[in-house]
Amino acid sequence: MARTPSGPVRVTIAQIEVSNDHAANLLVVRSAFTEAQRLQADLLVLPEYASGFDPRGVGIEHAEPLDGPFVTTLQRWAAETGVAVIAGTTLPGTGMGTGTGTTRAVNAVVAIDGGGHLVGVYRKVHLYDAFGHRESDRLEPGPVDAAPTTMTVGGLTFGVMTCYDLRFPESARRLVDAGADVLVVPAAWAAGDLKADHWRTLARARAIENTSVVLAVGQAGKGVTGRSLLVGPDGRVGLELDERAGLRTADVDPEALGVVREANPSLVNRRYAVVPKGPQQR
Repeated sequence: MARTPSGPVRVTIAQIEVSNDHAANLLVVRSAFTEAQRLQADLLVLPEYASGFDPRGVGIEHAEPLDGPFVTTLQRWAAETGVAVIAGTTLPGTGMGTGTGTTRAVNAVVAIDGGGHLVGVYRKVHLYDAFGHRESDRLEPGPVDAAPTTMTVGGLTFGVMTCYDLRFPESARRLVDAGADVLVVPAAWAAGDLKADHWRTLARARAIENTSVVLAVGQAGKGVTGRSLLVGPDGRVGLELDERAGLRTADVDPEALGVVREANPSLVNRRYAVVPKGPQQR
């Protein structure tokens, strides 16, 4: 039964296991689309690096252009099923193929509507140079002053960031300033001491401080945390997976969001704005 534009938006969270094999990954994504369509979902959310992943690091070996097989296949399946999709991928860096010797790619998230149109591309700003990892050795950061990436589905606006961005409250607040009701965080959150606790705590914090829904969608598999979750604007966890691969579907209600924002008008009461810093060089 079709829902009205102002009614709940049905979202399928796909906590999938991603490998080095791009063709195999597309088969997994196809299954996720099939399940989302069966459950009449409006939006499918896939994790960071959904096109191809190696827990030792991802770089140019996984880079595909926006008109490459991964994104164009997502567009075709979105158009066929009517299910919008937000998914992580890896794009060529600015210097790749130019003979400049540049060997870094871009960690990106694409937003595709239910008609198959590419609505936006977010290029990850905060690279994961922490806890012994050096993402900037293989990837170049996105521009800090790029317009926020949002997509409207039904009566809700979804704002896109990814993984390590969750640790930076400014990223979430900038998306909310751009109209986001739901913060979508595709991730391949590295496993480790306290990491699952940080993931859950930070997702709840971003929800509470922005009175926004948070959809934090992780990868399953070796070296990553999984534990995807949906957090309400009051900080309550409404849906949570464990470490194993799995799909879950839930409705996000604009009316319930409005009730929380009316009771807790912290976005109206704040006195500071988010201003991007100058060009980021790494």
